[in-house]
Amino acid sequence: MNKTKSFLLAAAVAAMAFTFSCDSGGGGDDGGGGGGYSGSYGSVSHGGQTYKTVVIGTQTWMAENLNYAVEGSKCYDNLDTNCVKYGRLYDWSTAMTACPSGWHLPSEPEWDVLLNYSGWDSATKLKATSGWEEVIGDGNGTDDYGFSALPGGGYVDGSFHNVGFNGLWWSTTEDVNNKAYSLVMYSHVSLALILSFTDNSKSYLHSVRCVKD
Repeated sequence: MNKTKSFLLAAAVAAMAFTFSCDSGGGGDDGGGGGGYSGSYGSVSHGGQTYKTVVIGTQTWMAENLNYAVEGSKCYDNLDTNCVKYGRLYDWSTAMTACPSGWHLPSEPEWDVLLNYSGWDSATKLKATSGWEEVIGDGNGTDDYGFSALPGGGYVDGSFHNVGFNGLWWSTTEDVNNKAYSLVMYSHVSLALILSFTDNSKSYLHSVRCVKD
């Protein structure tokens, strides 16, 4: 089985096996109901680029994937246009130090706070209203809170995979055997999942979102 099929199979099996639990109603309101976020944004500058930021519940998040050029990161397919759209992909050790001063890579519990706030259909509410490929119905979200998640794909064992279909964001939380946990969203799944894939090595490249200290 080739690397792409193995990666997709591992992701599908993990998604089917995962049981998501949170507060039954979610902490947030129903938001825009499909119209996208209508609230206000802040901003933070880092490495010559200014990023939108947004308050979601008790947390302040970057509302864009990090696009900070540093060794240990790549643009999908090595194309600058993909960095502009999706941000860069980072290995875990680089992701740990890539956020601007006053911000940091979220831990698994910090991702949990965001998912519990947004409720059981967290991916639908956190995904951008465009940019996700259709798999089973429309893969786009309602972007109720302005998080605007985009599917930057990943880089696994020398190959890029699944841009437009999967979004994977590192956490600081480590697993055994040089692995770490990631937040994962799929085009065809309404839940956002926090997983450590069987082969989710820290050497793989995922997207980064920073949360304020």
